[in-house]
Amino acid sequence: MELKIPPVGVFLLFLIALLGLDSITPAHSFDPALRVAAALCLLAASAVFGITGILHFKRAGTTVHPLDPERSSVLVTHGVYSVSRNPMYLALLLTLLSFGLLRSNLYCIALAALFVPVMNRFQIIPEERVLAQRFGDAFADYRTKVRRWI
Repeated sequence: MELKIPPVGVFLLFLIALLGLDSITPAHSFDPALRVAAALCLLAASAVFGITGILHFKRAGTTVHPLDPERSSVLVTHGVYSVSRNPMYLALLLTLLSFGLLRSNLYCIALAALFVPVMNRFQIIPEERVLAQRFGDAFADYRTKVRRWI
């Protein structure tokens, strides 16, 4: 399954699961204004991480295709990539978490959190193996300085 399902596909599967889980589990009592504000903050952060992550790749002239990391031509380490090695995946996670907040559903928030180990195992670790081969010491140094998620 490594590098077989695009991250957006994994995201959509999680979103479908969240919708199903939300329909069979109870909502929790959160202050509506607070939860909506928190969800909107997560969505705004998601947009910043996702869009700027893509723009940095485009400006560097490297691929954004997640199933073919061998096509990476540049190791991007600036901008949002100095905060997270995977800002585009972080954006997807933040969107899933915002859904749980909007729905006031702790079960959905917990399920959204499972996106992290799934992406680590089936997308990020395989990508990082390729990046380590392609960029050697530069990637090893970057990896020690910047966290995988945030």
